[in-house]
Amino acid sequence: MADILKTILSELPPKVISNASFEGANIVVYTDNKDFFLTGEEKIREVVNKIKKRIELRATNKIVIDKEKTEKYIKKIIPKEAEISEIIFDEQRGIVIIEVKKPGMAIGKGGEILKNIKEKTLWIPQIRRSPAIRSKITEAIRQVLYVNDDYRKKFLNSIGKRIYKEWNPEKKEEWVRVTFLGAARQVGRSCLLLQTPESKILLDCGIDIAASNSDRFPYLNVPEFNIKELDAVIITHAHLDHSGLVPYLYKLGYRGPVYMTAPTRDIAGLLALDFIGVSYKKAQSPLFKIADIKQMIKHSIEINYNEVTDITPDVRLTFYNAGHTLGSAMVHLNIGNGLHNLIYTGDHKYAKTRVLEIAATRFPRLETFITEATYGSKQDVLAPRRESEQILIDAINKTIKRRGKILVPVLGVGRAQEIMMIVKYAYDNNLIPKVPIYVDGLVWDVTAIHTAYPEFLSPYVKTQIFQDKNPFSSEIFRRVGSAKERKEVVEGAPCIILATSGMLVGGASLEYFRELADNLHNSIVFVSYQGHGSLGRQVIEGIKEVHFSVDGKEEIAKVKMEIIKIDGLTGHSGRNEILNFINNISPSPHRIIINHGEQSKCLDLASTIYKLHHIETTVPRNLETIRLK
Repeated sequence: MADILKTILSELPPKVISNASFEGANIVVYTDNKDFFLTGEEKIREVVNKIKKRIELRATNKIVIDKEKTEKYIKKIIPKEAEISEIIFDEQRGIVIIEVKKPGMAIGKGGEILKNIKEKTLWIPQIRRSPAIRSKITEAIRQVLYVNDDYRKKFLNSIGKRIYKEWNPEKKEEWVRVTFLGAARQVGRSCLLLQTPESKILLDCGIDIAASNSDRFPYLNVPEFNIKELDAVIITHAHLDHSGLVPYLYKLGYRGPVYMTAPTRDIAGLLALDFIGVSYKKAQSPLFKIADIKQMIKHSIEINYNEVTDITPDVRLTFYNAGHTLGSAMVHLNIGNGLHNLIYTGDHKYAKTRVLEIAATRFPRLETFITEATYGSKQDVLAPRRESEQILIDAINKTIKRRGKILVPVLGVGRAQEIMMIVKYAYDNNLIPKVPIYVDGLVWDVTAIHTAYPEFLSPYVKTQIFQDKNPFSSEIFRRVGSAKERKEVVEGAPCIILATSGMLVGGASLEYFRELADNLHNSIVFVSYQGHGSLGRQVIEGIKEVHFSVDGKEEIAKVKMEIIKIDGLTGHSGRNEILNFINNISPSPHRIIINHGEQSKCLDLASTIYKLHHIETTVPRNLETIRLK
């Protein structure tokens, strides 16, 4: 594999290829020969069949048509009914991205329109659906990815060189081990270090936002972790306890790739920006800067579900749907030449919800399975979905009847959109009064990102978006975007308020709680996990007074509002869902490792799994290393 580019060039006609390089694990050959660009695909396929690697043929900047003329031709050939919203030129890669409202009409029958664009302009056209709600963060991320410089091209090429460097497993001992740098016997700061003789890979790198400073971050100051030796970072999903520390890695000097799905990339960028904003509001110095977030985006590599890609010489990555949040993924790693196969679930939901499909259970090979245990104890058997939704509906009706306001603190990613769909269903079917439904905090921005990636959503929501009936942009939802508007909501009539954060550790939900807590008519409904140390956890456990600092003055809010907790609406698998998940995994793993749960829940779940399946179960502690092979 060391001379793979030379091998490819030797198989192609002489003097037609001007340059060959890598884009991560993919191989790209550039030509300034127009005839070969238009007719050479068959020859490329022959080489692909021989070396069993992806190869893409593109035209160089020397022969592609001028951007202005290309844009005019695109607008001429694509029907107006397709509704072009944006045309983005990725000059360094010879690709033109055409964003349209109706992709089918832009592609044409049998791809005829795309074929014509390629033949006339020599650009490679890619069609992308316009988001139903515009997202500034998605647009900003695209600017970083497609900025007209060759840094990213060189970066992707360096990744490919690393992947395809000569590797011979017969020359060295093969082994696999994983070290838990966070989230072992706890929820928060997920971070695992996977090591082989050839590779060092970080699986998630999060922050425990509810913990004290000393316990917020993964253990990165240990001998096993050397940022200069790190080959790759893989992020399962965007929640801060899994992605929040990634920009800090770039602040420390990491310049390697971070692999994640496109929705995870966009949302992780948004949450990181919000994390900086919250730090400033608390008069704290941010852990990282916007420039570090840009570095994370610039070094990101987008992977779709079920797409197989090499990430180091001896590790191959595949993402599978985790069902937890938009774009959340379980990580399947094929290590060595068939040596070991590992699944790291991150967080998962083994049940259909209104917004997402159930987590995947079928994998090509599997020996070790690392699962979360957030709701892993015998007491964590979740109520049926319909029953849980009815509890929320009943709480809304009860609160509105007594002329109160109902506050639902939500995680901006996942819970917010799920609750929006439940409330919309109840509203449309006259199950709740027609009161205002306010959406505040990060919810609206994250929801906009949901509409940019409908292919990751449940069939119903995806179909609604495709048919221009986007449920998230329904007129029943009213966006709150300023302190003045927030004050009007607090002083106004009975209503429903969905606001971040979900644990009351900052953001709009904390401000609403401060204003609404001392009114017996009001209610607060918790629909997500409440971490140790969070205000949400304290409220559930019965705290009667909460101290706030407002404009330098201390205020005390007495907690008199009704407190309701609904575990059945969580985005995590409950105990029975975890057990059903493991029952249905194919093939069955030889070993199960349990993390991301309070100690008692992890131990309880491990004991039950062992009794049911008689396979090795392990509950590691932080800083513990387990040899997998």
